[in-house]
Amino acid sequence: MSQAYRRAGVDLEAAAEAVRRIGDVAARARRPEVREGVGGFAGLFEIGDGRLLAAATDGVGTKLEIARLTGRLDTVGIDLVAMCADDVVCTGAEPLFFLDYLAVDRVVPEAVAAIVEGVAEGCRRAGCALLGGETAEHPGVMELGRFDLAGACVGIVQERDLLGPHRVGLDDALIGLASSGLHSNGYSLVRDSVLEKHTLEETPDGLGRPLADELMEPCAIYAPQVLALARDGLVHAAAHVTGGGLVENVPRVLPEGMGAQIRRGSWEEPPVFGLVKSASGASDGDMFSTFNMGVGMVLLVGEGQVEEVLARAPRASRIGGLVPGGGVRVS
Repeated sequence: MSQAYRRAGVDLEAAAEAVRRIGDVAARARRPEVREGVGGFAGLFEIGDGRLLAAATDGVGTKLEIARLTGRLDTVGIDLVAMCADDVVCTGAEPLFFLDYLAVDRVVPEAVAAIVEGVAEGCRRAGCALLGGETAEHPGVMELGRFDLAGACVGIVQERDLLGPHRVGLDDALIGLASSGLHSNGYSLVRDSVLEKHTLEETPDGLGRPLADELMEPCAIYAPQVLALARDGLVHAAAHVTGGGLVENVPRVLPEGMGAQIRRGSWEEPPVFGLVKSASGASDGDMFSTFNMGVGMVLLVGEGQVEEVLARAPRASRIGGLVPGGGVRVS
């Protein structure tokens, strides 16, 4: 567990316990068509003729506070779509449509339009439709200028095309798709540490651009790329590296009795992660269990398909392989 993240006010153990309890509750509210519920990257629901709907919901987290402080509202919608659509594609499903929910202290039309334009751009990048949404005004409840943003994505996949642990073998390789930076996770730790030592207008040593530009860089959206590779039979499983980092997310797509060995140095770690580590005093273990560390999506690929995947996926790296046991080891 990330001790640095806990010091910043985020209790990952409590979050895991909440998910376990929610899973127990959700199990009592099922239909026979449910194939996979709480706990996976996306829920799966049978609709007949060998087809399944895949659905995921998420938010942008405390990155929204950086958006508020900088006044840059037009990219967090891209982050929102990325968090949901890239969870959906981990099942092999094609994202079909997206719904968003925006809560504000009061409606400022220009601000709402800027936020939703980001959502629309995210949908264009993910290849899905923005089907609808809701804007809720909460006067007297939310502080002036603050807002929250959440969304849900639904996709479709043929049962025979499902990605997941059932396809993974011990000889599979781990292919990492490069992230665009922090994406939308770990911002509570960033705000607690980095913003205590640097201003948003500052360009810290080694970063190469103002901190605001780095922190507001939108998430990469991998859905079209992963879907194309999966449709050509080149991918066995995919793990979206979000909250919990590489350490927590890669095991979610591994069969029981298998673990992952990740070779640090086999990909480029963006300098922002070194900045966060230095400012927060986080250990390497903290960093790898909180952030993506430069790898936003991990693909499980058969040995015979590695070279083709690397050739077709820009900024991809072979970052490790599988070993007997469990968990993730970084060396």
